[in-house]
Amino acid sequence: MTHWNDGAWLKTVWLTTAVALAGAAEAETVPALKDVFKGRFDIGVAVGALPGNYQPEELALLRRHFGIVTPENDMKLHHVQRREGRFNFEKPDAFVAFAESNQLKIVGHNLFWMRDDETPEWFFKDGDKPASRELVLKRMREHIRAVAGRYRGRITCWDVANEALSDGDEFLRPSKWQSLVGDDVVEQAFRFAHEADPQARLVYNDYSIESPDKRPKLLRLLREFKARGAPIHVVGIQGHWELDCVPFRDIEETIEAVSKLGVKVAITELDLGVIRRGQWWADDGKHQAELRKLNPYADGCPPDVLRRQAEQYGRLFQLLLKRADAVERVTFWGLHDGRSWLNDWPWKRADHGLIFDRQFQPKPAFFAITAAARLGAPR
Repeated sequence: MTHWNDGAWLKTVWLTTAVALAGAAEAETVPALKDVFKGRFDIGVAVGALPGNYQPEELALLRRHFGIVTPENDMKLHHVQRREGRFNFEKPDAFVAFAESNQLKIVGHNLFWMRDDETPEWFFKDGDKPASRELVLKRMREHIRAVAGRYRGRITCWDVANEALSDGDEFLRPSKWQSLVGDDVVEQAFRFAHEADPQARLVYNDYSIESPDKRPKLLRLLREFKARGAPIHVVGIQGHWELDCVPFRDIEETIEAVSKLGVKVAITELDLGVIRRGQWWADDGKHQAELRKLNPYADGCPPDVLRRQAEQYGRLFQLLLKRADAVERVTFWGLHDGRSWLNDWPWKRADHGLIFDRQFQPKPAFFAITAAARLGAPR
């Protein structure tokens, strides 16, 4: 494998990308992502209700480029079991059937989301009183057994617990889950998941866990799991990053630290938004009214922005290839720009955070990451 210094590597990526663009490459003629990265790590995509919510051209794009699929919402607790004991598996069953008929591996997402607003209220009640620890754990176990057990042996990996670590000074996110069960609530979910589907890879999934502020909590969670013999196989770094703000060093340091504990890493929800979201929460939200009108790229993304995005996608994949021994999967959160959650959250706008555009065509970022795979990681 050829090795490059950063400057030479980026220059070569851009020559490769320019040649591809000059040839007006179409989505059906460019190399398939899943094949480009074969032997390094899986390339996946998160999609909504399959297959009926997608055009034939979109389904063709999915089949060609991706080898593993994640349901965006259809397997989450508040979709599957809104009322106690009343399960609705219509959409998850359709998703699994489509994936299996197209030889796609499946990520189950997710069994337990540690946010009160993402959990039906009945989960935490016993009549008019708060539910006991025993009752909450009983309900958790029954839910995980029903969902993971239904697809036992058919799901490659489960995002067992989602966003359980606190953004503040606490270890775990303050929630009814934590207050009613205690600090072992995440561990219990993993034990129940392993019991329900012993062959599945079990993932802890969260945002900002690559940051120096939150990473120590992640490592504490992993060490506690290891010390108590609790099953965990993968850490999922969500990866909803913003243009010019990708924390490359923090990502690499987190992969290194997690790997030392014998756990793999996945980038589970990747996009690189081109419109900065941070101001939405700044100054107690006083900018939100004006931000609702902000839509700078409604008529298309400027070439310079696409170039910067491609450079940063390329550098990210360069980093991931460098540690391919520790990286299990990279999943894009959305099939193309028109299907991205960034268009609606936290305000409506036309964002351009993915590697295929709204016409399902590859963007400069696509060619940057495939060039990274061909050229190898610099050292």
